Amino acid sequence: MPSLVKFKYYNNSIEANRDKQILADHGLESFIANEQTIQSDWLLSQALGGIQLQVFDNDREKAEEILKNFLGNEETALEVEHTILNPEFDFICPKCGSNHLYRDENPGGLFGISLLFLGLPIKSKSHLYHCYHCNNEFKV
Repeated sequence: MPSLVKFKYYNNSIEANRDKQILADHGLESFIANEQTIQSDWLLSQALGGIQLQVFDNDREKAEEILKNFLGNEETALEVEHTILNPEFDFICPKCGSNHLYRDENPGGLFGISLLFLGLPIKSKSHLYHCYHCNNEFKV
């Protein structure tokens, strides 16, 4: 009769349940140990060895392969083409040509100076952008 073995350890139950669901989708039965105990008192996590995902010993290699393949495919490349027509974002990343960009929304120096001297913050529009596709930072 196969026995349960400790397969993987987690700091939070969200990741453990995600991996448990991935294994279930591939037909493997798994169990999560210590989840409720650690959620009720997180200080016990160190003593109990964290939240544990357990599988049957004869399914261990298959489970490792399933999670390795799934987590390896988790980072998928974004398509390098315009997906949303928006005249405000008619520019592209100079490095890869993608329009999957986001503006850096961190308050700049004007924010802090205006708060210090005027007592109210003045936020200026940032010109620093980041590309989701290649992680490039650039100014427009």
